[in-house]
Amino acid sequence: MQWLAQGFHGEMHYMQAHGLKRARPAELVPGTVSVITARMDYLPRDTPAGWQAVEFGRLTRPQEAIVSVYARGRDYHKVLRARLQKLSDRIAEAVGPFGHRVFTDSAPVLEAELARRSGQGWRGKHTLVLSREAGSMFFLGEIYLDMPLEPTAPVTAHCGSCQACMDICPTQAIVAPHRVDARRCISYLTIEHAGPIPLELRPLMGNRIYGCDDCQLICPWNKYAHASSLPDFDARAPLVGQQLVQLFSWDEATFLRLTEGGPIRRIGHERWLRNIAVALGNALAKADALEAQALRAALLTRAEHDSALVREHVAWALAQGV
Repeated sequence: MQWLAQGFHGEMHYMQAHGLKRARPAELVPGTVSVITARMDYLPRDTPAGWQAVEFGRLTRPQEAIVSVYARGRDYHKVLRARLQKLSDRIAEAVGPFGHRVFTDSAPVLEAELARRSGQGWRGKHTLVLSREAGSMFFLGEIYLDMPLEPTAPVTAHCGSCQACMDICPTQAIVAPHRVDARRCISYLTIEHAGPIPLELRPLMGNRIYGCDDCQLICPWNKYAHASSLPDFDARAPLVGQQLVQLFSWDEATFLRLTEGGPIRRIGHERWLRNIAVALGNALAKADALEAQALRAALLTRAEHDSALVREHVAWALAQGV
């Protein structure tokens, strides 16, 4: 409630739409007396050793587009929800019918706090759940159920004096330990935020066009992160190692086709172009004469776009090369 009162949720109005239902599971699903929490690893199956360095390396190539690791494969909502439903069916086979409802980032549920209280891990200073066995590269899901279960104990926190996540955040969105101002967070700006990206934050976004992993890449605990065993989270070729110019050329039909079944699709083509325009502007600021020519040519293809939002960001990007 304090976080909401400070406006740190930005335009995520759904965060405040349900009052205290988030903190009171039985108000969300009447009859709930227990919550089963689950986590599911999402690093792609072919993730190499030293993957953090590979990801940081992308930041040194300004014309390469960076999509957050979790978003390169299939939409996790569908994968985890289906698996939690299967788990619920297995429980019903063992104990008989029971009332339940499955959630994956899909309703007013305080997922990270439920995960902390049930012993999945502790809350890092970046607010994500950290596990000694799995780092933070996992999704969370829950089963609300009407059976009393013996609670599992929370684990102790192991961040100590480390504040690497706070120090590395490109926009300094982690304003204090365990407190994120979403309005400054690149993940929020590129995914949740619908309007113009604040001018002072655009240069700080670099070539990140969907999400940001920096606070997780730098975290020492992610040396224990596991690769998923599922093909669902294998990276799709169009979303890894691609040039900004190439992605900016996608028309809406191409965007919809190449993001089908993935989480990126929900931002829509307009925001996709907005985000890439910012990244192109940042690349233009660092480009040599030949590179600048190609970047400008790409931006000019959208200079008269139907969307005022796209036009405005393209105009800003073009001005970065002056």
